[in-house]
Formats: sequence, structure tokens, C-alpha cells
Amino acid sequence: MFTDRGTGTEPAVGAEVESTQEGTAPPHAPGRRRSRTALIAAAFVVVTAVAVVGALGLGGGDKGPQAPPRAGSAVAVTRTTLVERTKVEGTLGYGTEIPLPVKATGTVTWLPEAGATAERGDTLLRVDDRPVVLLYGTLPMYRELGLTAAPAAPTAPESGAPTPPAPGGAGGKGTAGTSAGTGAGTGSENDTGTPPPAATPPPPQPLRGMDVLQFESNLAALGYDGFTVDEKFTSGTERAVKRWQKALGVPVTGRIGLGDVVYASGRVRLGQAGVRLGAAAGDNALTYTGTTRKVVVNASALEASWAVRGADVTVGLPDGSPVKGKVAAVGKQATAPEGEGGNGGPPTVPVTITVPDQQALGRLESGPVSVEYVGRKRENVLTVPVAALVALAEGGHGLETEDGLFVTARTGLFAEGMVEVSGPKLRAGLKVRIPQ
Repeated sequence: MFTDRGTGTEPAVGAEVESTQEGTAPPHAPGRRRSRTALIAAAFVVVTAVAVVGALGLGGGDKGPQAPPRAGSAVAVTRTTLVERTKVEGTLGYGTEIPLPVKATGTVTWLPEAGATAERGDTLLRVDDRPVVLLYGTLPMYRELGLTAAPAAPTAPESGAPTPPAPGGAGGKGTAGTSAGTGAGTGSENDTGTPPPAATPPPPQPLRGMDVLQFESNLAALGYDGFTVDEKFTSGTERAVKRWQKALGVPVTGRIGLGDVVYASGRVRLGQAGVRLGAAAGDNALTYTGTTRKVVVNASALEASWAVRGADVTVGLPDGSPVKGKVAAVGKQATAPEGEGGNGGPPTVPVTITVPDQQALGRLESGPVSVEYVGRKRENVLTVPVAALVALAEGGHGLETEDGLFVTARTGLFAEGMVEVSGPKLRAGLKVRIPQ
């Protein structure tokens, strides 16, 4: 409350307040009615300004700033937890679209619609009328999968062995320039002149690797069996692949080509195609995102302390309904906003927020939203409505008790129309007046 010092024999407006000690009743003076009216008017102006700052500049929760109590009424000092909440703008969507690693070569003959979802075993696109199938995994397709031929054993002739006779030689006789042998040959012909039988080719050998394990896991998940899911591509795997190829309507070879499949971490939502029908397939043929809607906030790098992985937030939808969210990721690289002369504002970092209850988002797939987070929290503190504060002439704030006494109140956190107060004369349950 403002106090003034008067001069002369007539008490000045507010003179009785100066002589009043904290916690004592003001004396009865002739000018008391005029001074009290002036003081209340001055306090009302200051309290109004403080209330605006507390409500607009320092937070607000799900319920919004509380309506100030009626002027002249008495309210109790309460002990509670005071929370400051801040709202920032965000964007709802599926995240940044990423190119699918399509390695098939040829002409694109079919493309899906943008926004379609695909899961394990679904066709992503067709190249030369051959499906490119989605499988789950983190290891990219980098080689053809199938049985491999064993390397042939070396057959170098022994040192000093004579040159084999020409075909058609009878009785082991050699050609001109070579000595005739009588039973001393190279083994390429027997005594009757019949060549030995051709060597049997070695059986195909299993292909080994972690990519084989990843592929076999998908094949088994699609319902094809008859093999052990491990790091070996065996004849059992080959038979299962042939059954899968027959179901897909492609040539039954038992081998998986480099461009036959594409791996992703799970179900995907397909974005805009990067090519048209009839164009050559390539790495930018299709883009994708996850199938879960999320919110991205470009938070000020100077005020991003709230953005901690796992922190709870509230997402405000365009229709005003709140949805619970959780901070999932915080970018590590700050970006300067666009603006002439570098005055576009402080640098920002991207903050990704997930929404566990996807049904609460309804059919909304993208658009602007708000994100409300807890900035500061003060637990077990004394609070009063902001409207109860009275600015004192000597500086600081005070509160008027029901008895008309004024006690000093140090202010702390402003939030939700309330303010944290402390002082030697303050206690929970103390009744204070709202200035008129």
C-alpha cells in the first residue's frame, strides 16, 4: 500500500499508515476516510497490473488463469503446490519423410497412393511388373540370397607327367614329337582307350550371414516353414522361398534378388512418390514415415530446459481438447530461424512429442497444435490470489488482514492466478482482504 508523508497541522492523505506498525491497527485520524479511499484506489491500480502480469506473462494451466476473487472479500492463505505452465506452438504430423532404399532396376509399373500404409509382406511398388516387397529389419539388402556353388578343387598335373595323347590314339600311341607309351599314360584314358567319367559337381553350399538370419525371420513370420531360422541359407530355406515366390506370382528360382525386397523397422506410411509410372526406378522412387502421429516443436534453444526425454506435456488440438503427450526426442543441433539480417529470432531445436492415445487425435492427421509444459514448480508453499497483493510505497508487496492490518509479503512464483508469498506474519489459514 502506498504511504505519503503530510506536512502542517492537517494530517495528509495516508498519514496514518506511516505511523502504523506492521501487525497493528492504524490510529483513528480525521483524514482516515479520505486516506483509506485514496490508498485503496492506488492499490487497485497496482493490483490490476500485477494480476495481468501473473495471468498473461507467467503461465496458466489446463483450467486457465483463475478468475480473481470479488473485491472486498476475504480469502485464506493456502499451502499448496504452485505450477507454472507455458504454451508453445507445434505441428502435428507423421514426421519427416525418408526415401525407401529401393534397389530394383527397371521401369516402374505400379505405385501406391500417398498416405497408404504397408506392413510385412505387402507390395511397395512394382518394377517391370515384379513386386518389391516390404520386410522388417535394420540391415539393408546388400547381396543376393540363395545357395552357393562350392569352389572346384584344383587339378594341376603332377610334375613330369607326359602330355596326354590326342583323342583317337590307338594302343596308347602318341602323336608326332611324343614318345609312344606301352602302358605308361597319364590316366586320361584306360587301356581300352575310353575316357574316364566326368567328375560329379559339388553340392551347393549354404550362404551364411546376419542378413540370412534377418530374411529367414521374415519368411517364417509370413508363414513359410521347413527350415531352421539361423544364419544359414540351406536347401530348406530354398524350398520355402520357392513357395513364397509362387504365391507372389514371380519366377520360382529359390533365390532372392538384390531389388526384390526392402527392409524397414516396422509398418510404414507411404509418402509422395518421387517418380512417375513408366520412369526408371531408383533410390528416390518412394518415401515413407512411421504410422504413428506425433508433434514437433521448434523450441527456443535458450528456453528448452523443459524438453527432457520422458517429460509429460499436454497437446492442445485445434478444437481446444487436450491430449496427453510425452517428450520422445530432443534435437542436438540448433537452427537459426529464417529472417532478414539474421534477426529471425533465437536458434531453435526440434523437440519430438509422442501421443500414446492415438485415438484421442481423432481423424486429424496434420495441422497446428499447442504444447503446454511445466516450466517451474514450487511445492508446499503459501499462496494467495494475485489480486490480494498490495504494493507498498516503501517497496515490495503486502497483504491486508481482516482486522485492517498490513503485513509484508515477499512474492515468488506467479502461476494460474495465484502467487507464492512468504513473510514472518504469514501462515496457512490467515484471512486477507481483496482490495476494493
